[in-house]
Amino acid sequence: MVSAGARTILHLDLDAFYASVEQLDDPSLRGRPVIVGGPSRRGVVCAASYEARRFGVRSAMPTARARRLCPDGVFLRPRFDRYSALSERIFGIYRRYTPLVEPLSLDEAFLDVTASRALHGSGADIARAIKAEVRSSCGLTVSAGIAEVKLAAKIATDLGKPDGLVEVPAGGVAAFLAPLPVSRLWGVGSVTEEALRKIAIGTIGDLARTPEMALAAAVGASHARGLRALAEGDDPREVVPDEAAKSIGAEDTFGEDLRDRAALERELLAQAGRVGRRLRGASLAGHVVTLKVKYSDFTAVTRRTTLERPTDDAHAIVEAARRLLDRVDLSRPVRLTGISVSGFAGDAERGQLDLFGGGPAAARPGDERRRALNAALDRIADRFGDAAVRPADLADGRGRRE
Repeated sequence: MVSAGARTILHLDLDAFYASVEQLDDPSLRGRPVIVGGPSRRGVVCAASYEARRFGVRSAMPTARARRLCPDGVFLRPRFDRYSALSERIFGIYRRYTPLVEPLSLDEAFLDVTASRALHGSGADIARAIKAEVRSSCGLTVSAGIAEVKLAAKIATDLGKPDGLVEVPAGGVAAFLAPLPVSRLWGVGSVTEEALRKIAIGTIGDLARTPEMALAAAVGASHARGLRALAEGDDPREVVPDEAAKSIGAEDTFGEDLRDRAALERELLAQAGRVGRRLRGASLAGHVVTLKVKYSDFTAVTRRTTLERPTDDAHAIVEAARRLLDRVDLSRPVRLTGISVSGFAGDAERGQLDLFGGGPAAARPGDERRRALNAALDRIADRFGDAAVRPADLADGRGRRE
């Protein structure tokens, strides 16, 4: 029985999300080792199915190493627009149970359902309902951890994967943590773990029983105090709902450095298309277009411009980006480009944009036609995927994305 004053926090994590989406969309991939990531020699693994993980493939691993470990794996480029769209649907399900949703990534979130218990039942009831709804409406599995504090909820999820539901009993956080290795605690990396091992601390329970003075000698006073508190289950952090987006963007790292302006402009065209679609999907339009360029030596520059009228149109975005490209040194090889839009229009200004198809000024010739075209392209992309319609400049296949 949960006491009235106890918090109930859920940690939800979609299982092997990117890889699971690929298996969902292509049933022939089910049961096969699927690795999603950049295909170039500099690419990294974004996600691996559980079949691929049996070969030792993990997220953030270089793709080249993943190929050596799993030569028969199915290697796929990520489709971030598809993952984002599904993520939005799933987070919409979460918000039906509580407005207190703190996203950590596209596939992971904390929920505070303390105030939802009277309406929806216990934390376990809510987690089971969410899991069933995500499976039935989206075809994906989500693992859940339930506890009074974030730390324990997160660890509970990890222990239950895949498709798990692990609940830490009220008042039982310290007992739940005690037998686990200290590496499970936030803030314990390899260096800290080794320092603790030298003073015979291997489990979280060992750490909780060790005098703070001894811990301070091993890892420093401030770090010792925080680790000891976590080991005892003391984690007062609140679930902080996500703030409204401050910008919407897209960026790509190229398989080979680019030196040709025409090739860079093709990349910007593809990126502007994705940004425009994301803006329209979020019912946003912005005044500020920012261009990011990262060189082969990993130094980066940004340039921005402010448009007279807010826009969600890829044509206007790429034209602004091309002008910004004039202000960038292109004598050096370019590793990455990105475009983002910010400075979003307010409700009144957005209403005028919707009315006239382009902003608060009087409608310009072609605005309504372009707005209708964008809406049609969005419908096609929603149904058939982002590759179904591509600008003519990208038809040669040279525009690529990782």
